[in-house]
Parts: sequence; structure tokens; C-alpha cells
Amino acid sequence: METSKSAPPDCGCGKKVDRYVTFNDIDCAGNARRLMECIERNVPNAKRTAPFWPYFMAKRQPKSGTAPDDLFLIHCHINVIRELFDECGDTAAQTLLTQVEEECC
Repeated sequence: METSKSAPPDCGCGKKVDRYVTFNDIDCAGNARRLMECIERNVPNAKRTAPFWPYFMAKRQPKSGTAPDDLFLIHCHINVIRELFDECGDTAAQTLLTQVEEECC
């Protein structure tokens, strides 16, 4: 017995990615890299969270062992990163952080 499943028709509403279905079309590594660029851009303006950032940046290039990937670091420190973007008023970075959190973490 042969069954044929056809895909539902395209609703025309635009595709929304769903990590619970597939990671296809989600650029987690690329978005994490862009977030790191946002962090690097905002760190000089951080006041409240300033003591944390030298520690965070040092974790990217450890003196020994394998360096963690950007997505892992973002996932582990997402709340402090959110505070940084709030403190600096970087709404574009905040939007990207929310996207990465929802799609990749």
C-alpha cells in the first residue's frame, strides 16, 4: 500500500523557522558571530556590567584547552548580555539576541 503525503499549500504569510522541527534555514553560528560583534562594540560603553566583560572575553581565547564556540558563550551568559544591550540602548542587538535565544538556545 502506497501513501502519498503532500505538503500543505503555502499560506503566503512568510515562513517562520521552528527549531523544534528543524534547524534548517537557521544560521545559529552566523547570528552568534554577529552577536559577539555587538558585544565587542558595546563593552566599552558598559558601566554597570563592566567587571564581567574582561572575564567573558578571556573565555573566548582560553590559555589552555579548546575555546568554546560563540553560541555556547552566549547561551551561558545570555542574561548579562541582555543587561549590556539594555544598558547601552542597543535595540538592534537586543532583537538579534532574542532571535538567537528563541531559535538556537
